[in-house]
Amino acid sequence: MVVSGHVRNGVIVLDDPIPLTEGLAVSVEIVDSQTESKPTTLLDRLKSVVGTAQGLPPDAASNIDHYLYRHPKQ
Repeated sequence: MVVSGHVRNGVIVLDDPIPLTEGLAVSVEIVDSQTESKPTTLLDRLKSVVGTAQGLPPDAASNIDHYLYRHPKQ
């Protein structure tokens, strides 16, 4: 569950109060809206491995199901 809030007098105050059990463990992520970067895409996260596969058959992309699951070739 993600809950938003803000800091008031050094105390975290939730924007929408919700009932929380006393002693419940929580995790706090600091979000600075002035320096927050845009979300990364899957390509951004996998950029270091894109195009690095070696030794694949020339039709690997079009027949991926054949090589992974032994389906008939297209």
